[in-house]
Amino acid sequence: MKIFPSKLLSPKDINFLLYDWLKVDSLLDRDRYSHLSREDFDSLLDLSLEIAQREFATHNRKSDETEPTFDGTKVTLIPEIGESLNKFYESGLFAAAMPAEFDGGQLPHTVYRACFAFFQAANISTAAYPMLSAANANLLLSHGSPEQIERYVIPTIEGRFFGTMCLSEPEAGSSLADVRTRAELQANGTYQVTGSKMWISGGEHDLSENIIHLVLARCPGAPAGVRGLSLFIVPRVLVNEDGTLGDRNGVSLTGINHKMGYRGTVNTVLDFSAATGYLIGEENRGLEFMFHMMNEARIGVGTGAAAVGYSSYLHAAEYASGRLQGRLPDQKAPESSQVPIIEHSDVRRMLLASKSYVEGGLALSLYSAKLLDEKLSATKAAETDRLNLLLDILTPILKGWTSKWSLVANDFAIQIYGGYGYTRDYPVEQLWRDNRLNPIHEGTDGIQAIDLLGRKVSMRDGAAFEALCGEIKKTILSAKSKSEVPAHLPAALQFNLDKLENVTKTVSSQNLLSERISHAWLYADAFGHIVIAWIWLEQYLACLGRNDDFADSKRVTAEYFFTYELRNVETWLDTVDEQPVLLSKTSKETFLP
Repeated sequence: MKIFPSKLLSPKDINFLLYDWLKVDSLLDRDRYSHLSREDFDSLLDLSLEIAQREFATHNRKSDETEPTFDGTKVTLIPEIGESLNKFYESGLFAAAMPAEFDGGQLPHTVYRACFAFFQAANISTAAYPMLSAANANLLLSHGSPEQIERYVIPTIEGRFFGTMCLSEPEAGSSLADVRTRAELQANGTYQVTGSKMWISGGEHDLSENIIHLVLARCPGAPAGVRGLSLFIVPRVLVNEDGTLGDRNGVSLTGINHKMGYRGTVNTVLDFSAATGYLIGEENRGLEFMFHMMNEARIGVGTGAAAVGYSSYLHAAEYASGRLQGRLPDQKAPESSQVPIIEHSDVRRMLLASKSYVEGGLALSLYSAKLLDEKLSATKAAETDRLNLLLDILTPILKGWTSKWSLVANDFAIQIYGGYGYTRDYPVEQLWRDNRLNPIHEGTDGIQAIDLLGRKVSMRDGAAFEALCGEIKKTILSAKSKSEVPAHLPAALQFNLDKLENVTKTVSSQNLLSERISHAWLYADAFGHIVIAWIWLEQYLACLGRNDDFADSKRVTAEYFFTYELRNVETWLDTVDEQPVLLSKTSKETFLP
């Protein structure tokens, strides 16, 4: 990969993470990826950065200032969105990671995730369209029938169809057990879908020939709650057997939601009025199937959060290096020269914190993608199972921790810019607004925390938790064996991991789920910090033998995270362990004036 400065992501860091740390080129020895080469990886990474900078970044501000409009008939977006997406699809990048049997390039997801992160850093709202479309297509590849794949996925890979996910409803929100949209079987085997869906990103536009909605709905007589949900393909325009487009389906736009960020992604309220739907798989297994898309979207949101936070950090670092203001505490003479604000200790603190969050979050994303690649190319069932467990337990961390703490990097960037930071003269205020949505997208931080503590750590008698702890312990042992690694780093990680294991056993033994998850948010922060400390120790090990500025910056950042961030974990876990009852004692009157 060509190494040159960028304020989207650092190509030097991407190169390090992929090749020096993850050894992604080792995947080329596996049958699934043997048709590729490192040169292929590098050319796609270079192409991604080029298109992201030239086509996506150039309209990021315009798409923020010129929101989508709806005149009662059609949605209008700025033309640059469609033009840049055409370039993206024409480059072959969308199809690059799709399976070879469907005319895809079967690129490792690790490389594709790195490629796509450039687009998310450049313009998160335009990047949302292909991100959702890819997750939509991948769900159908896994659970759709051959006919459904031919009719809906192939045109999506070609860039002619885009896709959405339709879960939330005005009265249900994140509580999918309360979904009311109905689906009734018709004599011809199709279903009639009726209801309303809310917060549907990419729900209506003229960017593609068709939009394929994946809709959760309830069939008559279905069990109550989430076990009674089924999943349906509901195209905006019906597709004939020969692949041509037919009549408009019963899907209509009733309004646009105007968000504080992601403004180039049209966000819609959709009405399904006797719309024709096609069942995916079997009735009452809809949420099981939808989790395929939801988990991919969660990983995409976490990566996007890291990418947007990363870009704001790079902007802030450049600004701080050139902005002259004030003097150092021991140089107060007014005739002395002002210093760049990066010389001030508090600015360095904020930059180091930001760097540790965003580089750690991006590294976790690429690590998770590598697990997926290893799973897809594994030859033994036991290895596939182990990798599945690791992906299951890391997904809420990748989505929840990364979207929460990368946003802190955006906040620090505004602080570093000072009075300019919250003006529209500089990009960091928009980057903050864009990233503020990610802690809510695809399940809030609280929902991810409940998923982690309420389900993931105890699933299969703690098998996923045990598998992850085993991986962390391998790194600790490796670090302890290296004299070049400061002994306090593996020792600190071991101390906190031991505490996490003990607290997890205590909390998991509680019978009432409501008690178990009452401090899930603190548990998730502690768990996430331990995971990111592990990722930083891994990067420290990958820098051994290197004596250059880049490796030094990695080592300093790892030291920062262990010295200042990891220390919080003990306090958080003590609180979780003690289970104070303050929260359960509050009533609604507590919050009334």
